[in-house]
Amino acid sequence: MGQWDKTRFGAAVCVASLTLAGCMKSEDEGTVSRFLSKSPEAEVVARQKEAAKSPIISELQARRSVLPAGSSFAQIAGPVLAANSRAAESELKSARLRASAANKNWLPTIGPNISLTSLSDIVAQIIVEQVLFDNGRKKAERAFAKADVEVAAVMLADDTNDRVLTALSLYLDATEARERVTLEQRTLKDMQQFEWIMNERVKGGVSDMSDLHVIRAKLSEIKATLAAQNEATATALAELNAMSSEPLNLVSGLTDVFVSTSDAVPLDVLEADAEKERDIAQATMDRAGFLPGVSAGGTLGDGGSGIGVNITSDQLLGLGTGASLKAIDAEKEAAGRRVAQAQEDANRTLARLDQRASALSRQVGEAANLTAQAKVNLDLFQQQYEAGQRQVMDVVGVYETFAARQTSEVGLKYELALTRLEIARNLGLLADGSAI
Repeated sequence: MGQWDKTRFGAAVCVASLTLAGCMKSEDEGTVSRFLSKSPEAEVVARQKEAAKSPIISELQARRSVLPAGSSFAQIAGPVLAANSRAAESELKSARLRASAANKNWLPTIGPNISLTSLSDIVAQIIVEQVLFDNGRKKAERAFAKADVEVAAVMLADDTNDRVLTALSLYLDATEARERVTLEQRTLKDMQQFEWIMNERVKGGVSDMSDLHVIRAKLSEIKATLAAQNEATATALAELNAMSSEPLNLVSGLTDVFVSTSDAVPLDVLEADAEKERDIAQATMDRAGFLPGVSAGGTLGDGGSGIGVNITSDQLLGLGTGASLKAIDAEKEAAGRRVAQAQEDANRTLARLDQRASALSRQVGEAANLTAQAKVNLDLFQQQYEAGQRQVMDVVGVYETFAARQTSEVGLKYELALTRLEIARNLGLLADGSAI
């Protein structure tokens, strides 16, 4: 082959290589690819096939939100999810593309080999190689990519549920502060009435000025608490609106969420299970790297052509090879134990939250009873005061007890709601899996 023919052959190989690389570009780079472009229907079918092959993804897609449709909680979750940047979704898409590439790793590899042997001699060849035996490395690569998709899917579900919990926590803060504002305004109005009565009694010389100062000090405390609750409402709503696609100031009300710790497998356990499969696949690849593999290869081009069988190994064998192989096998066992540890940690967390929810439910009932008793006592003291059997300060003290009972009941009620939401978040039940 002459020098001109060599140059033309080398240029042809370069053009062919660049064309092949261009065809394999992803759609994200703006290049139309015959290999990657899919219709929406094909995407749905591909997702269904992916879920059918993965129990973890099927489990995630089958989950339904415990937030009742049309409820105040659902009205918060919808706009908040619509405004989600979904960074974890990009990780899932990347993992899916890597899995798609790994599914073809059993095919022969082809590529150019262009070398400059001297200032006037260019050698261009096409190299084709097919792996015949690799100790399970290619299979492990496909398993690793599949597990990587599952890990990314669980992380997306975890990220979505965490975002919903954050938004609902802010909403609970704002709603609780609003309810406390209503209570404080009522208390302020009643205490101002007590101040007027005491002021009149002081003017008439019936009561001491010190009692009037005490009531006015209580009024100052109520006004300070009222201002703090108004500020808490504004702060929580501002933060909530910042993570929503639309203003949520008009949403109101508390939603009853019914969730059980046995409704679903915790997300932490699913993630550990997916990571276990990925770690086992990685250990299998590492082990294959220490063992010899067999591949067939051939060359075609300038300088002749040929076919041969190669026996190669990624790692050089040494005195520590045996220990390295045992360490890899130990990693497989460690991966299984990490799943058991994740299950134990999740069970502990859910048991703690479940017991706390039960305790708070009981405390809410007790607080309601105490509030009712305090109201009965207040009415009784009020009647006795009107009959001249009680002093104004006696009624003021009983009224403060009644107001404190109301405030405590409100706090327990919202703490119970948040605890139930935390249980649903750990189980991944704050958003529909199919929508995620």
